Amino acid sequence: MGNIRIRRARVADLEDMVCLLQQLFSIEEDFDFDAVRQRRGLEMMLDHAGAVILVAEVESQIIGMCSGQSMVSTAEGAFSLLVEDVVVDEWWRGRGVGTELLKALEEWARETKIVRFQLLADRSNKAGLKFYHKQTWQDTKLVCLCKRQPIGKRKEG
Repeated sequence: MGNIRIRRARVADLEDMVCLLQQLFSIEEDFDFDAVRQRRGLEMMLDHAGAVILVAEVESQIIGMCSGQSMVSTAEGAFSLLVEDVVVDEWWRGRGVGTELLKALEEWARETKIVRFQLLADRSNKAGLKFYHKQTWQDTKLVCLCKRQPIGKRKEG
């Protein structure tokens, strides 16, 4: 894999991470890329104690990232990790970068006493699904549902 280094993301990495999210969102049907929103979300994760963003870099160039947020699982009676974004720059795919990012995320989770991982993947992302299955991720019978909360509209009472 060469001189690829995995480390925690910093504020200075935001622009590179936003560019990676643009690549990711170009293959996801449920989300539209919006640099302002994606940057705000990354900033929130960087400031959130129960979250982590890891980046892969080569010679100070960010080539991949993954993020996760911990939450309490009543099913496990312990913490689980929602893996939010896993993306490797198109040119670097197939070289083990994603595998190394997930290994580092698993190590962070082990140190944080997290016992289960979960993620959402686009059904049409065949390469992504193949990658996750190769990493021993398993399909479940669960289905993700989504509902947006209207913000900014208050009832006067």
